[in-house]
Amino acid sequence: MSRSSSTNILDRPLGRSGARPNSSSEGTVVSLSAFAYIYSELVQYHQGRAASISELERRLESAGYGVGLKVLEMTAYRAKETKRETRLMSILHFVSSSVWKSLFGKAADSLERSIDHTDEFMIIDYEPIASMFVSVPADLGQLSADAYVSGIIAGVLDGAGFSARVTAHSVKVEEGEYTKQGGNAMPGMPPRKDKAVFLVKFSPEVLSRDTALER
Repeated sequence: MSRSSSTNILDRPLGRSGARPNSSSEGTVVSLSAFAYIYSELVQYHQGRAASISELERRLESAGYGVGLKVLEMTAYRAKETKRETRLMSILHFVSSSVWKSLFGKAADSLERSIDHTDEFMIIDYEPIASMFVSVPADLGQLSADAYVSGIIAGVLDGAGFSARVTAHSVKVEEGEYTKQGGNAMPGMPPRKDKAVFLVKFSPEVLSRDTALER
């Protein structure tokens, strides 16, 4: 997937990394404007049926969960992958690299492990597409517009046999932080003030299994 510098930002595909024409990794390209419109409608649809912010986020996560199951199957098929990931870090790297590239045309910006909790990991994206054109009103100030993507991550992990609770959080980007990571603002767009942090908390069964495999 590629974006031509001569086209308007809203008419460019979702993928952010270059791909050779006619390559198997290119896949179907969706314009950013089309995705932004459809996602806006999805959020409004569930907003009208949710009684609280937490319920709205659960609805968005549920909508993304089924997509995650299909993305896992599609990504494994395209890569002609016959082996199944059994280790915790391996599946996290698969999500933050292969799955992210399949969905957004680039790997996630960072994968980190929580210092305080051994069962928690963080996938960080400085340019989350789902919330790029979403303006959260004051009465929904705590809403994470990236909840849909957290549902996709949960679907991929669950489908691969790694049960986890995934939540999306919007965190302020510190001055110079994105530059230090080697990132740049998307062409035609101002630097983002917030980054998306997807917190992955694995179930005790997954951690026990991973510990047993280390022996």
